[in-house]
Amino acid sequence: MEKDFEFDGIVIGAGHAGTEAALALARTGMRTLVLSVSLDNIGWLACNPSIGGTAKGHLVREIDALGGEMGVAADKCLTNLRMLNSSKGPAVRSLRAQIDKYKYHAYMKSVLENEPNIVLRQGEAKEILIEEENGSRKVSGVTTVFGLTYRAPTVIVCSGVYLGADIIVGDVILPQGPAGFPRASHLTQSLLGLGIEIRRFKTGTPARVHKDSVDLDKLEIQRGEDGLYSFSALSGKVRGSREICYLGYTNERTHDVIRNNLHLAPKYNGTIKGTGPRYCPSIEDKIVKFPDKTRHSFFLEPEGDGTKEMYVQGISTGLPASVQVEMYRTIDGFENVHIMRDAYAIEYDCINSLELLPTLEHKRIGGLYFAGQVNGTSGYEEAAAQGLVAGVNASLRLRKEPPMILRRSGSYIGVMIDDLVTVGTDEPYRMMTGRAEYRLSLRQDNADERLTPEGFRVGLAGKKRMSLLSKKTKKLGKAKSLLSLGAPRAVIEGIFAETGNPLPLSGATLGGLIKRPEITPAMLMRHWDVLDFLSPHEAESFFTDVRYSGYLDRQEKVRSQTERVEDMPLSPDTDYMGMHGLRMEAREKLCKVRPLTVGQASRIPGVTPADVNVLIIKIGK
Repeated sequence: MEKDFEFDGIVIGAGHAGTEAALALARTGMRTLVLSVSLDNIGWLACNPSIGGTAKGHLVREIDALGGEMGVAADKCLTNLRMLNSSKGPAVRSLRAQIDKYKYHAYMKSVLENEPNIVLRQGEAKEILIEEENGSRKVSGVTTVFGLTYRAPTVIVCSGVYLGADIIVGDVILPQGPAGFPRASHLTQSLLGLGIEIRRFKTGTPARVHKDSVDLDKLEIQRGEDGLYSFSALSGKVRGSREICYLGYTNERTHDVIRNNLHLAPKYNGTIKGTGPRYCPSIEDKIVKFPDKTRHSFFLEPEGDGTKEMYVQGISTGLPASVQVEMYRTIDGFENVHIMRDAYAIEYDCINSLELLPTLEHKRIGGLYFAGQVNGTSGYEEAAAQGLVAGVNASLRLRKEPPMILRRSGSYIGVMIDDLVTVGTDEPYRMMTGRAEYRLSLRQDNADERLTPEGFRVGLAGKKRMSLLSKKTKKLGKAKSLLSLGAPRAVIEGIFAETGNPLPLSGATLGGLIKRPEITPAMLMRHWDVLDFLSPHEAESFFTDVRYSGYLDRQEKVRSQTERVEDMPLSPDTDYMGMHGLRMEAREKLCKVRPLTVGQASRIPGVTPADVNVLIIKIGK
């Protein structure tokens, strides 16, 4: 009986952060309890039925490289796959997939149910239990609203947007979570009682409409692409064109309806108090902030194979339901649209991420971790990445092993977490390629090379992933050894005939051809079989490394020069207020963040290069 209530770790929430956190704990040998307000919302795609996108595709590939599940699930459930920014440089290309949301939920629920070290339990966490030890606090368990008490030395809070959630449509406010699921009503008071700062953020979602009520001929077809690589290294080939998406536009009539009803929009009449996402604004925000635009694009996307529901990406709103009908019906193709589910805004509680260590453990409460939207982020991918990091670090703590702290220079996940715990966020945080200083080397095609060894070290990435990486590394090494190989005249003539650009008839090498921007991997391989042992996506990665080798070498030189300072350790107990030479603002900011390295300290707003020099001198002494 006692065993039923004792665990190594407890995960509160079973969304994208919660599933990855639970699997990371369980797959590294820890007996794990997963508490969810409903077992029907496990891995639920409450908003857009998609995985990936700009920078988000990078995160999914990194999650997979470390041994996570999101990429595997996305590949199994995708209906439409595209490569975003394919006309731009390789650093910003990102996979984005439409997902069957019902299949994705069923898959993730099955994965958790069939994991031997996981116990799934429907129940709402009411209180996080803490005990004192040697003058410090550490977590000891969780109680539920039904009065059950579960004990564990690690707890990971992954409450998503369910914590104190309110659904808002016009002047109607409903105390519930997304998609009609119950909200988590009690845990906020427990967090406040522990001295944890609570904030209020806001997001929203568009209406779901009946496919047969839309004149699809008035919209532009957006087909998926076959032949792209998968999110997961374990998946192999995937079919990217099973379902069709559509592109459409609002118009001035749409905008007039919105302008005439702004006084009813909860964002503009004071009903909503929370801060909304900058990079995923409601249609009301778009009209107000961009008054000169005569139209805004949107995508009509399928929710899944077994339903006629379609998602109107780009037109989220909190306007009253009656206004929503009028607004949507001004759009070409939507004249007779039938709304199946109303759009809504949602407010929810989250914490100040500056209270966390880079491991995502709370600074003042040992064994208590936070991951996902409760940390102020937006998006499934950001949440899943944090869940994996929190789960791995909770497991490493239990195993008394060094933590996993990912560098900014080594991963998008490292950039995101460093941003959260060093700079913090006053609005829902979204990962973007522009946030990464070394984005040319942090491409989605080399995520396995960067992170799978670390995932294997901590016990999450298995032997199969390491074997696949080893084979890929050997093939890329072989390709590199051929760079000085001279190109046959027939190859040069064939490429010239295809591109129309003159090439030297002799003296051209494989490396020289690859560096010519008009020559693609597919083109070269059509005329020369020298790289036939590489798969298409391995060839792309190889071309990128060769073509941008000068930039990559310079970037690596800068990284190595800054790494010495980056890694200088700082004690979390450092007395900054008594440190002579620091400005008062720097002292206050350093005391608040408690950085673990000089590199982290240098990125705190308000800490100047002169302050960093003082820290380096003090460390030297």
